[in-house]
Amino acid sequence: MHEYTSTARVWGLTCPGFPEEVSRARRWTRDILRGSPLADDAELIVSELSANAILHTASGTASGSFHLALAVSPQVVALSVTDAGGTGTAPKVEHQDQHAEHGRGLSMVTALAHRVVVHGSHGGYTVTAELFANNRPGDHPC
Repeated sequence: MHEYTSTARVWGLTCPGFPEEVSRARRWTRDILRGSPLADDAELIVSELSANAILHTASGTASGSFHLALAVSPQVVALSVTDAGGTGTAPKVEHQDQHAEHGRGLSMVTALAHRVVVHGSHGGYTVTAELFANNRPGDHPC
């Protein structure tokens, strides 16, 4: 293969900020990753990140939206959700006690993914979760 040729494929989807769009995001992810051993984890991660965008940012307002990006290569699946901002604070993992009803979502994403990265500012944040093929969470591919 030529050194400048990539086998990665990238998809994108913009959803209005309505709660029912979380199921659309899950279905979209599942359809793209059909047959992949990473599909179940990817679907759960997209569901959590999409719900967070709707619940905790301006994405969940009447005119809000969130954007999904899914990049797939033989080595990695990268899932990104970009919200509409408006919170003043970046998404972060919170360690809740066992009786807490909220605040466990990003902890779950971090447990499933090999790497989670947050980029952005008050204008919107992008949370990217990467799942590596043939590795377990916590393993490092290099």
